[in-house]
Amino acid sequence: MQTQRVREILSWYGSDSPGTLTNLARLLQHGRLGGSGRMVILPVDQGFEHGPARSFAGNPAAYDPRYHFELAIESGCSAYAAPLGFLEAGAREYAGAIPLILKLNNHDVLKDEKDPTQAITGSVYDALRLGCVGIGYTIYPGSDFRLDMYSKIRGLAEEAKRNGLAVVIWSYPRGSSLSKQGETAIDVTGYAAHIAAELGAHIVKVKLPSAHLEQEAAKKVYLENKVPVETLTDRVRHVVQCTFNGRRIVIFSGGATASDETVFDEVRAIRDGGGFGSIIGRNSFQRKRPDALKFLDKIMTAYQGQK
Repeated sequence: MQTQRVREILSWYGSDSPGTLTNLARLLQHGRLGGSGRMVILPVDQGFEHGPARSFAGNPAAYDPRYHFELAIESGCSAYAAPLGFLEAGAREYAGAIPLILKLNNHDVLKDEKDPTQAITGSVYDALRLGCVGIGYTIYPGSDFRLDMYSKIRGLAEEAKRNGLAVVIWSYPRGSSLSKQGETAIDVTGYAAHIAAELGAHIVKVKLPSAHLEQEAAKKVYLENKVPVETLTDRVRHVVQCTFNGRRIVIFSGGATASDETVFDEVRAIRDGGGFGSIIGRNSFQRKRPDALKFLDKIMTAYQGQK
């Protein structure tokens, strides 16, 4: 039975079909955080995005796609997201055990690019064939190729919704128009989250923002209006505000491998700032399974407000 919180969240998506709402409900009600309105998703696109050795050599069991299905299931994650090949390698064996999200586009690091883009590596048909609840798609606001990425997700999102799937957009500012510091600046991150929502995302994924202000025009507005961005909790709250005043699900990336206490502090800031959860890959699957399970347990405990 749906909780009141899940019903409230579903009410924000009034233009969607019962099929799409059912898949959103499956995400919101699955796993240890089911029914709370919070979620923790395991994403494993890093083998494609960063290379297999960089991603899995520290925990060789993670070269096997089945390892990630099992980690997501055993830890009580809300969903498991991955590119086509990784999902195909386990979708039949673990059918129905956990909601799946097919990442439809990907990018490699074999060439250094100032203005990156992504290749389409999966389809809405693939997502339906594999029993997924939704599709995932990355955009790079700030790249010279951003408008092409926006145009492509518009068509893919329309097809996904027509077939009852949810849409998750990874919105990662990157490109020659931004400084490295600017990729996670609060004004840029808030803008990136808003763009993803405008493109029709049900779930928006962004990186945790810093207090840096990148754009001069935005800096003036933030300072004149005294927008609170001093603490990470403040900044999470502002990103949620930028995403239709909290009427879209916003989750935050776990980022590169960091100390446990750093990650737990970030999770508490997401929770206290009104964020909807985390999507944590490297910080979980690069650990041996017992350590990864303990790590994810602490994250979910924090989202339950117990620590």
